[in-house]
Amino acid sequence: MMSTTLPAADAIIRRAFPGIPPEEADEMVAIGEVRQYPSGVVLCRENAVEETFYVLLDGMVEVTKVINDAEVRVLKQLEAGDFFGEMGLIHNAPRVATVTALTPITVLEIHKSAFENLLRRSSSMSMAMVMEVSRRLRENDELAIEDLRLKAGELAIAYQRLAQEELARREFLTTIAHELRTPLTAARGFLEMARFRPLDKDALDNALATVARNLEQIISLVNDILFLQEVELVAPEMHPTRIGDLLLRAVEKMQPLAEAQGVKLRTNIHPELPPIMGHERSLQRAFEQLLDNAIKFSPEGGEVLVTALIQGEGVQIAFQDQGVGIAEEALPHIFDRFFHVEKVGEELYGGLGLGLAITRQVIEQHHGTIEVKSRPGEGSTFVVSLTGADANEGER
Repeated sequence: MMSTTLPAADAIIRRAFPGIPPEEADEMVAIGEVRQYPSGVVLCRENAVEETFYVLLDGMVEVTKVINDAEVRVLKQLEAGDFFGEMGLIHNAPRVATVTALTPITVLEIHKSAFENLLRRSSSMSMAMVMEVSRRLRENDELAIEDLRLKAGELAIAYQRLAQEELARREFLTTIAHELRTPLTAARGFLEMARFRPLDKDALDNALATVARNLEQIISLVNDILFLQEVELVAPEMHPTRIGDLLLRAVEKMQPLAEAQGVKLRTNIHPELPPIMGHERSLQRAFEQLLDNAIKFSPEGGEVLVTALIQGEGVQIAFQDQGVGIAEEALPHIFDRFFHVEKVGEELYGGLGLGLAITRQVIEQHHGTIEVKSRPGEGSTFVVSLTGADANEGER
């Protein structure tokens, strides 16, 4: 075995290190050990401190490196006549890359102490190693520069995200201050008028009604903010939930608002919907927000249709209105906090822009999806998909 292997190893080493004398190639073979490995074996592992130098006698290996803490990049493939692992012999630094056998391979393995003795005795081998290490250091420098470039890009993106979050925070505080100050100022004004001016019964009733309306607006705003924070910070306890019952309760609660705006609510709910693992209060709140949105943008005499059908092991719920629709440029932003349409044509619309943000947060917390289809003047359809309780149990 050794008599046929050693001459082949000797020839390959002379090809790997051009110019070294034959006797030094023979000595290199003599101080090493010829070994065979199957494909898939890792010979060098990135960041590990190892002390073995390899000359590839037969087969093929792949050199990879983790870039940007996530991406595994293939640097090169080595064949017979190539060598690797030399950096571990020069100093005690960790491996800079991982080397994995792509095919069954034969290698000459040389331990650090034996190789150091060879380099001290052989000037030609030392020169060959210096040239090869210099070349590979240049390659490593290029990789390091690329890593720094990627990390600089990541830092720029992170900084931009922080700047956007800071801007959103400031806009949030400004919006909240405005939305609270306006009804508070109005309520205070009417209370002062009721206290210090003689008013007849009708005027007093109107003043108190205005105060109550403004206070209700403040309470609604505070409740929305607190609810949004709650669904973000506290994971709700999920139970098998009957979606059909929740939808009917939401429709019943929103019925007075629909009637006040001359909008008809209709339902088409499958009688055998599968149960959903959900939190009843937050899901019903999300459905009410979608109904409120549909009613708000529907014309007098319009209709809002709520459809719930079986979809695979879950349910699909659609809220369809015949309202003003949503402009194409606004569609990507409708679920953003405080984004709301103030005016369509000559119609003005109130609201703070938290309803759809709350809805999306709730649906995503239930591992569902929400999509919208809309065209200006043709109404909108919000589609919610939720997975059935049995499917969720299977995932766990």
